[in-house]
Amino acid sequence: MDSCLASSEKGKVVLTRVLMYTTGFCPYCLFVKRLFDDLHVPFQEVRVDLDPEKRREMIEVSQRQTVPQVFVGDRHIGGCDDTQDAARSGQLKIWLEEVGIYV
Repeated sequence: MDSCLASSEKGKVVLTRVLMYTTGFCPYCLFVKRLFDDLHVPFQEVRVDLDPEKRREMIEVSQRQTVPQVFVGDRHIGGCDDTQDAARSGQLKIWLEEVGIYV
């Protein structure tokens, strides 16, 4: 898993250090995306409902079958509850700072 991912945003290349595996119909995925949006932290979203190979990839790297699965750099944060807990405790901010994202 690369700690820096390239994505495009409005014609620009944006380096993202947050990756999340999601589906389009998961309310927990929407909650986690909103959390990162509120923090103004860019993320790369991988929709596993649109690509079965990406679902297999998610299971392999996270050892979990549920969505969302969130990564900050090379660190697997986990699902929605794990990400919320990390945000509440302040640990998420520390992990983001470790990969060069300051919130």
